[in-house]
Amino acid sequence: MNRTVKRSAHAVSHTAGRLTVSGRLLPSFLIVGAQRCGTTSLYRALAQHPLVLKPVLRKGVHYFDTAYGKGPSWYRAHFPLKATAHRLERRYGLRPLAFESSPYYLFHPLAASRIVCDLPGAKLIVLVRDPVERAYSAHAHEVARGFETEPSFHRALELEPHRLAGEVERLCEEPHAVSHAHRHHAYVRRGQYAEQLARLEPMFGRGRMHVVDSGRFFTSPESVYDEVLEFLGLPRLGDPVFDRHNARPRAVGMPEAVRHALSEHFASWDDKLEPWLGGMPSWRR
Repeated sequence: MNRTVKRSAHAVSHTAGRLTVSGRLLPSFLIVGAQRCGTTSLYRALAQHPLVLKPVLRKGVHYFDTAYGKGPSWYRAHFPLKATAHRLERRYGLRPLAFESSPYYLFHPLAASRIVCDLPGAKLIVLVRDPVERAYSAHAHEVARGFETEPSFHRALELEPHRLAGEVERLCEEPHAVSHAHRHHAYVRRGQYAEQLARLEPMFGRGRMHVVDSGRFFTSPESVYDEVLEFLGLPRLGDPVFDRHNARPRAVGMPEAVRHALSEHFASWDDKLEPWLGGMPSWRR
């Protein structure tokens, strides 16, 4: 019942948004991923800043990956009114920034080019974590949500190449297509962060991309938060509450043989992250 009420409230709110679309903001920055790397925790910390405006409906709009066919008016309807931004600008003397967080943007093959086209000048924030733990966490997450029918993590890893075969090509050839496997079963591929960052860099440049080591964020949230604000050109206003969101307990640990194989696979990809992080990733120290 609560879910039905929530969907109805979203529908009403979005209809109202579309009626006032010309008076609404577009995002100045996006948290684009990676999935299961602390995006929700950073989103909620930033949303406490008085000059950061979150979407009016939900954290992740998923326009540039799975809903691009709905058009720019549909997208803009998700964001606050310009009048709200003007009031805040008069109060604080700085222009507020709207944002959203959709962690599939980083991995989707067309999302970056769509963002460049529709949000020129927008900045991107990327969070990365131990890709071995990310893969294990993602599998548990997809099983719990019913998007993964294979309960064995090891078996899901074995199935991944077959499941993903040809899916990137299909998404590129059919721009409005949606791939269940590409979105929900890419446990290894999503952890090859440097591959995805290299694809985005020519379109955005490093000056518009900020990569956060989630290990640092969860151990030293204040300093990482301040670095993000500096990247966005915002002052520190107030003291946010830092909580860890969407952590999912696991009944059993990862088999050591699987952990070792994944660590070996990701080693070279982790090395390529060092220029983005300014040093060795926290999980390799």
